[in-house]
Amino acid sequence: MNLTIPAAMARAASEFGAAEAIAEPGGPRMTYAALFEQVQRVAGGWHAAGVMPGDRVAIWAPNTANWVLAALGALCAGAVLVPINTRYTAPEAQDIISRTNAKALYVVKDFLGRDRAAELADPPAVIWHEPHFGDPFLADVSPDDVCDILFTSGTTGRSKGAMSAHRQSLSVAQAWAECGELSKDDRYLVINPFFHSFGYKAGVLACLLTGATMVPQLLFDVPEAMRLVAAERITVLPGPPTIYQTILDHPDRSTLDLSSLRLAVTGAATVPVALIERMQRELSFRTVLTAYGMTEAVVITMCRPGDDPQLISTTSGRATAGFEVRLGEHDEILVRGPNVMLGYLDDPAETAKAIDTQGWLHTGDVGKLDDGGYLTITDRLKDMYICGGFNVYPAEVEQVIARLEGVAENVVIGIADHRLGEVGKAFVVPRPGFSLTEQEVIEHCRASLANYKLPRQVEFRADLPRNTTGKPLKRLLREETK
Repeated sequence: MNLTIPAAMARAASEFGAAEAIAEPGGPRMTYAALFEQVQRVAGGWHAAGVMPGDRVAIWAPNTANWVLAALGALCAGAVLVPINTRYTAPEAQDIISRTNAKALYVVKDFLGRDRAAELADPPAVIWHEPHFGDPFLADVSPDDVCDILFTSGTTGRSKGAMSAHRQSLSVAQAWAECGELSKDDRYLVINPFFHSFGYKAGVLACLLTGATMVPQLLFDVPEAMRLVAAERITVLPGPPTIYQTILDHPDRSTLDLSSLRLAVTGAATVPVALIERMQRELSFRTVLTAYGMTEAVVITMCRPGDDPQLISTTSGRATAGFEVRLGEHDEILVRGPNVMLGYLDDPAETAKAIDTQGWLHTGDVGKLDDGGYLTITDRLKDMYICGGFNVYPAEVEQVIARLEGVAENVVIGIADHRLGEVGKAFVVPRPGFSLTEQEVIEHCRASLANYKLPRQVEFRADLPRNTTGKPLKRLLREETK
């Protein structure tokens, strides 16, 4: 099998041609045959605009059919896809555009009241606000060619671009689809953002490989998701645990027919056994799965249909997508296999730190493995926490707070939140003679950081607990907040 996006597109058109590929609420609906035809024409549009194989094309837009057309069109033109978080501020997006030397950008002109392109300091030469159509075009692409660069952040606060080949992006999507038993009979409500590996690879690409219908949801909105489940007869609804809890407790649930639901895939936070049991009992989910992944490997472990609720709740499943998983020093989770990223963009030093000479990816997470190979995440070596399903790296937030006049020192930790899983709390030591307020700190962060990165609480202190070398002890601060 030729594991490239152009080949996958052609195969989908051949096998699922008359089946509905995209059903955008209030927007375009098209079959797989029509999708392939339009993607080839968009690829021709990118090509006519000067995008050559190997060039980078950035996509800064929410979940729509046009995102799919622009992204798949760029990939079929041989370009490297660079998705950008829609919550990013212009400086954050500009950093990614500049570091990837993106030749072109697809960006929604007006999203959430902002003209994003106009805010960029140095935009690419080619900017599209909607897909452009040209003569049909398909580039000659190899399975080992770089397919996409997805940015994550390190504990240093500097983002890193994880590069994957076509074969890798498709292989992890296939593995996810197989665990979830995805098929052409499924209708998949994609709430997870397309800019994220979950929405893009476990969403768009998983549907492309199986013939499932993708129903993109523009914004995370639980009542709207409930309405769409009923209206579109959704069968597949992945997301963070909070979405299922909200649906279960929503006063309008009894007025909507949600009986079409069959598959939920969740993770990124603690999943109580009682929640899984209620999902299966009250929401008709036949299958509820938990999983563990990261941008550098996408989907590493996943539960399987038939696993009992206790196992699903207390573990993140067993290895998938050809991965080996073992525990290293201090029980750090190590991962090896054909679908570990190619490396970080223009950063051989960080790549060497992440992937050792034996090919093991050091995840920075701590866990334990049972006799069946099921993985339980017990802690993080890194300080990263997860807010509403999004990774937040405290060092990045700390660097922003440090630039506020009057701040002598600060640290940020994740604290428990009943709705978002975790949120940030900043501990700030003011400089002598300065009087700061919680709102001042938060508003200062708002100018430079996406909303999910903003600290929700700020506590001012005269000093911070420290170890013998003077380094602040975040562990003690976490213990104080429990």
